[in-house]
Amino acid sequence: MRVAGLGFRGAASVAALREALAAAGGADGLAALATLAGKAEAPALVALARELGLPVLALPKAALSGQPTVSASARIMVRLGTGSLAEAAALAAAGPSARLVGPRKISADGMATAAIAEGRTT
Repeated sequence: MRVAGLGFRGAASVAALREALAAAGGADGLAALATLAGKAEAPALVALARELGLPVLALPKAALSGQPTVSASARIMVRLGTGSLAEAAALAAAGPSARLVGPRKISADGMATAAIAEGRTT
């Protein structure tokens, strides 16, 4: 199963989310989009999910905390206990033994990040 994790600022646009996702590897083969529970109903994310025909997985902070990430943001580490919201969300949603396809990618405007993880399908 392939899942894209997304991190973004409240003012992020659908275009910024789309751009970060494309840079991370694109939407082909994705089963879902994932993010922190408090961000899951953001209009831009809901619009992107609708556009792609994918569900949004709302993950609790506890699911992200401690996830090993390639990227490291000091701000996110303090807030969530992990280095990258996008990478941690992708890994947590893709399940045990998931691996990142690559490090998070950032939209040109700096408003959104995306990472893709692959996990075993059951």
